Amino acid sequence: MKRVLLIAVVSVVALLILVAAGGPLLKALGVQGLFMIEPGSGHLRLVRATVEPGSLPELVHGAAPALSGDAKPMIIDTDMADDDWMAGLYLLRRPDVDVKAITVAGTGEAHCRPGAQNALDLAGLAGRPGIPVACGSETPLPGGHPFPSAWRERVDSLFGLSIPRNANTPYAGSAVELLSRVVEQSPQRVHLVVLGPLTNVAQAIEDGPGLVDNLERITIMGGAVNVPGNVGASSNSGNDLAEWNIYADPRAAAVVLGSGAPITLVPLDATQHVPVTTGFLKKLRHDRRTPAAEFVYRVLTQKESDIRSGSYYFWDPFAAAVGTDETLAVFEEMALIVVEEEGPQSGRKPVRVANSADAAGFERLFLDTLNNGRLP
Repeated sequence: MKRVLLIAVVSVVALLILVAAGGPLLKALGVQGLFMIEPGSGHLRLVRATVEPGSLPELVHGAAPALSGDAKPMIIDTDMADDDWMAGLYLLRRPDVDVKAITVAGTGEAHCRPGAQNALDLAGLAGRPGIPVACGSETPLPGGHPFPSAWRERVDSLFGLSIPRNANTPYAGSAVELLSRVVEQSPQRVHLVVLGPLTNVAQAIEDGPGLVDNLERITIMGGAVNVPGNVGASSNSGNDLAEWNIYADPRAAAVVLGSGAPITLVPLDATQHVPVTTGFLKKLRHDRRTPAAEFVYRVLTQKESDIRSGSYYFWDPFAAAVGTDETLAVFEEMALIVVEEEGPQSGRKPVRVANSADAAGFERLFLDTLNNGRLP
């Protein structure tokens, strides 16, 4: 008993020394934190601790899971925001998904140059460095709206996180050229997963309307059908109905929805059921066995305040997961239109729409796929 008490006393003294040393020692350890004596108990409690991105161990390129014999060809069209990074890594880790290209929407959150490089680097991190990457126009079709500059700068910098650089360079042509070439030359119909504004896809369809004949499906994260949008709360637009991916280029959304391609829409109606929770973050903290899982954990720790406030969701990762496992959602066939005129409804478009989600099933699938590429 005396020995146990002595160990406890030594532990508390060590922590008190750490506290007394103040910020410099904590910072040298890569930790920003605060310890306090818990009122009424006398216990020393860690109230807050975060790790500075620059102090984290370097990541290395992972090994991609072997593709299954029935892996389906897919193109990821993304605007390379933080939830896109996670969605992309999920798809790149799937043994039943053969990602043929990554096209970056320059009208979304990331600017073209950093967005394309980040996409290349994430493909390398997932063990698939040879996937071609190209960026599209940074100008939306008429009637578009830019994302907030502060958002763009933050995702351009990858939140200050560091990943190994992919030695490959972006595709020499545009995103529209790459997307069109891959679809036209594919012996199988291609599944197109769109995680940002639809500018690239709309331009490809306008350039070659026959493109849709070789598309298996277009899965889109976008829209707010029977729920409030997310534009008004983060802009001065006064638009409380639209969702950002559609609002950024409503004309492009109208072109794609009117193209005749089979479309699955995963709007805010469904993603509102899959918040990122502190419980999930805790699971990931204890189960991150690949560079992809480790990177996702680091991203989510940068968003921890939003997670704790209940305002951060698995928007794009859930849409990507639905693209591989439709049992995760319940669907309703709806005739939707895109409101292109400027005003409080601009970008609200009413296809096959996901309106609910299996959050627990998604979390299991997402975590398993990041870690070892297992199928459900």
